[in-house]
Order: sequence, then structure tokens, then C-alpha cells
Amino acid sequence: MRFKKWIAIMVLVACMIPGVALADAAPGDIIVTLGEDLTDSQKQDLLGEMDVPKDVETVTVTNEEEHQYLGEYISKAQIGSKAISSTKITIGEKDSGLNVETNNINWVTKEMYANALTTAGVTDADIYVTAPFEVSGTAALTGILKAYEVKADVEIPEEKKQVANEEMVKTVKLGDRVGAEKATELMTKIKQELAENPVETEEDLRALIQRVAEDVGIKLTDEELNGLVSLFNKMKDMNIDWDQVKNNLENVRNNLSEFLNKEETQGFIKTILDFLIQLIEALKNLFK
Repeated sequence: MRFKKWIAIMVLVACMIPGVALADAAPGDIIVTLGEDLTDSQKQDLLGEMDVPKDVETVTVTNEEEHQYLGEYISKAQIGSKAISSTKITIGEKDSGLNVETNNINWVTKEMYANALTTAGVTDADIYVTAPFEVSGTAALTGILKAYEVKADVEIPEEKKQVANEEMVKTVKLGDRVGAEKATELMTKIKQELAENPVETEEDLRALIQRVAEDVGIKLTDEELNGLVSLFNKMKDMNIDWDQVKNNLENVRNNLSEFLNKEETQGFIKTILDFLIQLIEALKNLFK
């Protein structure tokens, strides 16, 4: 159930940030992220484990950055006080898809990392996430986006990173209470309603969310309702490229890993992706 929860949630937020064109990156290029709190010995061991060249480009990820992007939505205890997890990112050929492997990561799933890259507009890469001992993996999640900013020599707007993280966490938390499928259905239907019937006021938005929640069979708490109103208010101020959203969703669907190809999960994931893709044309007019 934990796997199904995370893949469902991450698919929904997979494309909140416009694509990053890797103008300076070529297939085979490697960039490494290292947690700042690794000892020198641990860094050398991890670089050896990753089997990277001595002159490989490296990016340092700090615990402060983890708290910057997740601190509003996840407890300090869950994030922790040290940045340990690290990654090796190898740029792949066009349309080669994403391949993610992990070692000693016990909280962030392979699918979370894959969709973090898709969120940044990157869909072709081999990713290896590791640590010298078991850790949550949040430093690596932050580092993946940071590394691609460096490699592409672009800056992803901070507010768009925050909204993507916020949607993920709010949906995960709601899924913990009502189930991942219902939480996913709620977020999707809210977007569909807003695309078809844009709202003018916060009161209208609140009423729409409440109505959709009732249709889905969810009774939102005041805290959940207020959080969703705040989230969708932020979305309307963002310039989202919905053509890119559609492309990224199709890429996720077409490049599911072997782990996803289990009978019990494949139909569930494909149904969500197909439904989301069908909404994209309408979503292009979201909040106009």
C-alpha cells in the first residue's frame, strides 16, 4: 500500500514545474550530489560505490535546503538534522526513460525520485541514490533538482518548487487518512472542475473543493479544506505549461519500471495516467 500511495501522489505532482532544457548536458554526462554532513571518508566511499570519474562534477546538498523545501509540510524530526543521502545522475539518450536504483534509502521511494526529475522536466536519466547507512533520502530528493539546475544552467522558480512539494505532501497526508486512491481522485477532480469552471473568489474555490470532496466520498476536516484552498490559490498565480504536463505524464506512463509491472499495480497506475492525460487539453485553460 505504501508503494501505491507514493506513486499515485507523485504522478499528480509530477509536472507542476515547466520543463528544464538541458542545453549543456549530453547523453553520458554525469553529475553527483553529496550530502553536506558526510565525512570525508564516507564521501570517498560513496564516490567509489558510484564508480564515477575523479573529475566528476559534484553538488553539495545541505540540511538547510531540505528544511527549506519540506519544512513547511513535514516535521523537523522526519527531515532530520543531517544531509546524508547522495546521488549519481547520468544523462540518457532521448526517450530512453528513467531508471532509478537505491541503496540504504528507507523513506523516499524510487518512484518519488523518478517523478522529482519529471517535475523538473527531465525524463531521460539513470539515477542511483545511496547513503553509507539507512536514511530517509530527503537530501537526495532535494539534490536531484539542484543538480539539474546546475547542469542546465537554469533556475527553477522557488515558488514552483514549493507548490510541487506542498501538493505532494498534502495529498500524501490526506491519503494516509482516506486512502491513496480517494486522495488522488479528489485532487484530479478538483483540477478538472477548475479547468471547466474557473472560480473568481476564494469563497467559490472553497465551495468547489467541498462539493468535489463530497462527490468523491471524503469529509474534509477544516484543516484539510483550508490547506487545499491555500494550495489551489497559489496554483492560479503560476504559469503552468500544460502541454509539458501532458508530455511528462505520457513519458511516465510509457516508461514504468519493472517494479510497476506487477499485475496488482499496473492497472491502477495506467488508469490514473490515462485519466490525467485526457484532462490536459482542458487544463491548459486553468485559472485563465
